[in-house]
Amino acid sequence: MFLNCKTWFSYRYGTFSTQELVDTAADTGLSALALTNINSTADLWDFVDFCRNKNIKPIAGAEIRNGDEFCYLLLAKNDGGLLEINRFLSAHLQEELPFPERPDCFSEVFVIYPVGKYAAEELKAHEFIGVLAGELNRLKKQELQAFPKKWLIRHPVTVQDKTYFNVHRLLRAIGKNTLITKLDATDFASPDEMFVPEAELMAAFRNFPVIITNTLQLIDACSIQTELHTDKNKRCFSASPEDDRILLEKLAMEGLDYRYGNNPVARQRVVKELKIINELNFNAYFLIVWDVIRYAQNRGFYHVGRGSGANSIVAYCLKITDVDPIKLDLYFERFLNPHRTSPPDFDIDFSWKDRDEVIDYIFKRYGKDHVSLLGMYSTFQRRAVIRELGKVFGLPKEEIDQLVRGKDQPMNEDKIQRTILKYGKLLENFPNHHSIHPGGMLISEKPIYQYTVNEMPPKGFCTAQVDMFLAEKIGLFKLDILSQRGLGHIKEAIRLVKKNRGIDIDIHRVEQFMVDPKVANQIKQADTIGCFYIESPAMRQLLTKLKCEDYLTLVAASSIIRPGVAQSGMMKQYIERFHDPNKIVYLHPKMKELLEETYGVMVYQEDVIKVAHHFGGMDMGEADILRRAMSGKYRGHDKFIQIREKFFANCRELGYEEAVTAEVWRQIESFGGYSFSKAHSASFAVESYQSLYLKTYYPQEFMVAVINNFGGFYSTEFYFHELKRTGAKVHPPCVNSSDYLTNISGDEVYVGMIHIEQLEKSLCERILMERERSGPYLGLHDFIERTHAGPEMLNILISVGAFGFTGLGKKKLLWQANFLQKRQTEPMDAPALFREAPMEFVLPDFPDYPLEDAIDEINVLGFALTDMFRLCADDGRGTVMAGEIGGLLGKTVEILGQLVTTKDVRTVNREHMAFGTFLDPKGDWLDTVHFPTTMKRFPFQGKGFYRLKGRVVQEFGVYALEVNFMKKIGLKDKKALL
Repeated sequence: MFLNCKTWFSYRYGTFSTQELVDTAADTGLSALALTNINSTADLWDFVDFCRNKNIKPIAGAEIRNGDEFCYLLLAKNDGGLLEINRFLSAHLQEELPFPERPDCFSEVFVIYPVGKYAAEELKAHEFIGVLAGELNRLKKQELQAFPKKWLIRHPVTVQDKTYFNVHRLLRAIGKNTLITKLDATDFASPDEMFVPEAELMAAFRNFPVIITNTLQLIDACSIQTELHTDKNKRCFSASPEDDRILLEKLAMEGLDYRYGNNPVARQRVVKELKIINELNFNAYFLIVWDVIRYAQNRGFYHVGRGSGANSIVAYCLKITDVDPIKLDLYFERFLNPHRTSPPDFDIDFSWKDRDEVIDYIFKRYGKDHVSLLGMYSTFQRRAVIRELGKVFGLPKEEIDQLVRGKDQPMNEDKIQRTILKYGKLLENFPNHHSIHPGGMLISEKPIYQYTVNEMPPKGFCTAQVDMFLAEKIGLFKLDILSQRGLGHIKEAIRLVKKNRGIDIDIHRVEQFMVDPKVANQIKQADTIGCFYIESPAMRQLLTKLKCEDYLTLVAASSIIRPGVAQSGMMKQYIERFHDPNKIVYLHPKMKELLEETYGVMVYQEDVIKVAHHFGGMDMGEADILRRAMSGKYRGHDKFIQIREKFFANCRELGYEEAVTAEVWRQIESFGGYSFSKAHSASFAVESYQSLYLKTYYPQEFMVAVINNFGGFYSTEFYFHELKRTGAKVHPPCVNSSDYLTNISGDEVYVGMIHIEQLEKSLCERILMERERSGPYLGLHDFIERTHAGPEMLNILISVGAFGFTGLGKKKLLWQANFLQKRQTEPMDAPALFREAPMEFVLPDFPDYPLEDAIDEINVLGFALTDMFRLCADDGRGTVMAGEIGGLLGKTVEILGQLVTTKDVRTVNREHMAFGTFLDPKGDWLDTVHFPTTMKRFPFQGKGFYRLKGRVVQEFGVYALEVNFMKKIGLKDKKALL
């Protein structure tokens, strides 16, 4: 009887979770239920799964609306009908077209209209009229008798009870971005859209038994046969599964010869992996990934294959990854094994500039009817939902801000504030809107619409309404096509080296980079600014503490830097044991066997799986569930709790002491969502070595490449600082020498015009195009004639020094620009045949002051290219330099620093402390520690200069300043600058 039920995936409308809807239906005694979310089938497969577990017949459908107007219900007769519904929704959502008043494209779908939309005599065989209990008095007896089969019971279910009806009203106000008091009755559902006993519903229609019969017959006519947790992926890459097996074996053996030559151990492992891949029907998956990589390489794109896929020697031989699993002792079963409870996937990183082309290739190669980006959804969280509710109730921003902070700061609450907090709690974790998974793609054997609606976000690629959890439940394996700027750095650096020095670099010679003494010294000195994953202050400190100079140590560092290891105290343990083997303590003899490589510390996900299996007595399937629960890849915490109970029960049976078991579990639990697989860390380390090699041998081109990719841990000005430290001569933007991006010729660097924050892009393009067409600009007059730049843009260009080639000071140029601009006429369609000689001016001498240039650069670029400390109002008297503190351990010193970045943390007592990074007047880097008492008295006050006072401390060879006094220093006043 319940043909029109919604969940919270009717975004900002429904209030049931999918599980709660089905559970409530089961408690009500229902034997069939239809899910009809608004213009969506997002949670259909969870609904089907939950219904089957409760012995309820699931019916798939959707409620079609144009804005707030209810148009009709669609119910799938069968799997073919679901395909039709998903295609129908996709076509209109992707093109943002209104839904038709009366669809005519269905053969396997029932369409149910509201009363009054159409007369019964107008309806086709698959069309019906849905009647609410309150509409029975509107039915015409004559029409009912003439067309008795056309009427059905329609009782919508939207909310659980009166409380959730209020939640629904608040959601509607949020969705409409309006005050709750401004909603009309037509803006929200009827208050009675709740579950009622089926007998009560049938009693309401007792005088219309034919309608009851029609409804039951329609329910009987609907079904969903699709099995869950079965392979729905593209079945073959070539003509048949057997052809796939033969092709994959051929490619793997060819790659084996390339990677290892004649190596019996490697050959034996390749054969073993190929057997497992074939038995688990993963041949096509490997070949599809190989095909994507082959396309990218042919286009000159760089990639990193990472994640658990790097555990596979077949992937290594196919050049999907550059991680040697034999060298790192990576076991294939972490990626693929018969016990694994979830489908594995490859994570492939491309440059942010190349990723969209790779995605486009996959859509075109495998067909838009079979490919989709993976969806996800964002949820309401406490702070955001309180802000939204505050706006709905019309509170001023100051009061909303106070409410948001209220969790940590008690306040006197009035009735409205209490209402906001009450409903804010109820709304936490509600889905808010559809979004895109960071990189997941689905490639299906049947049309993708058999399983999901595809929307078209601004990204421009079809995106599934299902998320990764539902894709897994359906049986679709995702392929992660990700982007990162580190690969952009590498690609751009190689291009610049070729252009500037005429040198071709084979960046895949990673094995040679790993044994290069200069590269090793670069890591050991932690001179890694700009290098992928190893440039942050914390990572540079860790590299110094570990005296890192080799690949295996860098792999470990890539993992122990993660919060799970660091916050549990295991990072410190690892460093201590790395330096002093006498400090290695194993919790149990079994742990030595499992964790000897990592000094008794769990560092990788593989370590957790090994401990769970060999120490905790879990089978590989259970260990894999633990890994997923630990890394947040399950919804909710039920799985984690179950595994915990099983772990402790097994350990008791095995006779371990309770304290030992508890400590092992604490270490496992502390990973919670932050641990890496070893293969993942190894993949990151490979890319880090590629960056390090370029920074070591071609530091200027490398730093320009980092600047041109606008990505990294630090802001752009500090990469220019590093560039200057290499000896490069950095010039401000110049209309004759600069390009759109920063360029380099020899050791001469011109800042790109893109960094002129207020420069119109159209003018920038015109400047470059005109220069390309007609040669360099002769002077200001020539520039104005050829580009017709307006006065505001001219002032900006002059201020930043873009006409320095003229030899005239900025003040003279500004005076000339003002005069010439007034004489500027309309743009000419073609260049003049004869150029007028520029008018000569006799101007007084205007004094120029070097520090004025720095102020202009800050105003125009956002940072200065000259020495910033020349602007500082503190002369640094009585201070020391960062490079000197190594000899002042335990002493209290003062240092003048420019703030680079801060990292806020909470102590075990939830107090606020921070770590800081500064540059000193010599350009050296300084790390600082700010404990809670210091933070309260001397908080950071934004970027700029600070005079710091504190005690020099040291840990594992890393020196820092434990700050007990900090004062923000301003810039010199204008008179002092002149």
